[in-house]
Amino acid sequence: MQTTVAQTTLARLVLAGLAGDSGKTLISTGLVRALRRRGLRVAPFKKGPDYIDASWLTAAAAVAARNLDTYLMPTSAILTALARAVGNADIAVIEGNRGLFDGMDAEGSHSTAQLARLTGTPVVLVVNAAKVTRTVAAQILGCQVMDPKLNLAAVIINRVASRRHEAVIREAIAQTTDVPVLGAIPAQETLDLPSRHLGLVPVAEHPRAQEIVERAADLVGAHVDLDALLAVAAEAPRIEALPAAPAPTHGGPSVRIGVARDAAFSFYYPENLEGLERAGAELVFVSPLADGALPEMDALYLGGGFPEEHAVGLAENRGFREALGRRVADGMPVWAECGGLMYLARELVTGNVAHPMVGAIPVTVEQTGRPQGHGYVAARVDAPNPFLAAGTALRGHEFHYSRIVSGGDPLPTALAVQRGVGTGGGRDGILAANALACYTHIHAAGAPEWAPAMVRAARGGRW
Repeated sequence: MQTTVAQTTLARLVLAGLAGDSGKTLISTGLVRALRRRGLRVAPFKKGPDYIDASWLTAAAAVAARNLDTYLMPTSAILTALARAVGNADIAVIEGNRGLFDGMDAEGSHSTAQLARLTGTPVVLVVNAAKVTRTVAAQILGCQVMDPKLNLAAVIINRVASRRHEAVIREAIAQTTDVPVLGAIPAQETLDLPSRHLGLVPVAEHPRAQEIVERAADLVGAHVDLDALLAVAAEAPRIEALPAAPAPTHGGPSVRIGVARDAAFSFYYPENLEGLERAGAELVFVSPLADGALPEMDALYLGGGFPEEHAVGLAENRGFREALGRRVADGMPVWAECGGLMYLARELVTGNVAHPMVGAIPVTVEQTGRPQGHGYVAARVDAPNPFLAAGTALRGHEFHYSRIVSGGDPLPTALAVQRGVGTGGGRDGILAANALACYTHIHAAGAPEWAPAMVRAARGGRW
């Protein structure tokens, strides 16, 4: 049987940098909002697994930003994600991560450049020009030489100190390369997005997030040639993608799966929530910070976030903690990732203060001052659990400053970690009754077994 490949046209750009902190997120956010002001429908994407940058793109576009990650997702899922934007968007803006060629190894596997080549997307390079002039031209030329097949279509100079500074850089780039400069952002007008240990502060926790988005749009609109950028985006070739698979039919009644979502828990990929719904779940959003009780539900999805920043509020909501602890003990299925694991622990120590948590997992989790796990994860299910069959391979990512510092006897776990840290000792996925708590975040597009498994586990009963 021959598979038909659909070809679709979508104007698109990748905004990449030479390193982290080059201003990509600010300029990407401002560009998305500036294009919306023109009446364009923008599909925002974030290269890599980052949830926080995606939250700023979501705020700018007023539609959910989606992640494109060549490690977490198969190529078909990436191309399909872009193809699905056709019809709902006039342009896609993809924010890169780290440096253009930075990936998992010396060859740059899973880099922004690899994603741009895979999707045939023109690259707009955001260059931090603070305290440099002609060296900027050398950096751009180096990128061209490094990968001649990459469509390095334009440059935006960021953090320009003066008109003379800008003029010298523009002249050096014109003398050295054939890459046009389509914008120069003055340093004195550069907005600094607030940050902390895991990166930027998420939109959900910033009281002036929308104001920052609007100011970023003002900045980009005043100093970037939007018409020229749109012309570059329009030159992107057709996307060849398999048609989206029809939504699977599911047997049995719909189930109610709770999703913890508030300022403490906000790390969810849209595809994960959509996957649960397609598998037959009705999603019920709950707040461990604000809700006094739990509604009826068949299972709970506890995503990541910043419980360490809200430890006092989580501890003070004793009614929610104790109710959740009882349901876990009674056998309600729970899938918890990173911050969710921390919340299920007996206590969370921040700043030498121990805060009581749910207590479903008999361990103490300590928030430290340095990363305990950061990067991509490869794991395999090797023990019985409520969700996934033994032998299931999982790819994910982790980024956490917390660690498990005490507990009694060794706890049962379900995942053997081949790459990454997990809970330590080459393991992840602590098991407690029908709860599985891991430091690993997964993406449903790369773990198609996960959402149906959640729904199957939820069909065991209502709690």
